Amino acid sequence: MFPSLAIAALEFYSINDNGVIMYDAPSLKAGKLYVASRNLPVEAIVKVEGWVKVRDSEGALAWVEEKALNEKRHVIVTSPLADVYQVATTNSPLMFQVQQGVILEWLESPANGWVRVRHRDGQTGYVRTSQVWGS
Repeated sequence: MFPSLAIAALEFYSINDNGVIMYDAPSLKAGKLYVASRNLPVEAIVKVEGWVKVRDSEGALAWVEEKALNEKRHVIVTSPLADVYQVATTNSPLMFQVQQGVILEWLESPANGWVRVRHRDGQTGYVRTSQVWGS
């Protein structure tokens, strides 16, 4: 293995700012693929000298400057409608529902198929890991 390469093992991050450019190679001179929004969850695949190759919830790969990533994690809803419960069981009160594509703040590690999240309006609860990506 090359000493300048470090392979990440299920390391999730979030995009730090609005309007972060995603590239097709680890260079500011590389082709621009798309612009990512704040809090978009990404999975680190490879880290190389200030750059990170990431995968998004749709499986797209891109390079981003490491300084544009935040360790504060978020998840994105991948099911058409996700139910968020008061506690990690469908027998508990339903707190709110979230549509596909909505980003939620990740609060606690997944346990028994559930992850604790917070909506941007402040509501918290538990959602099934099968309904979100990034946990």
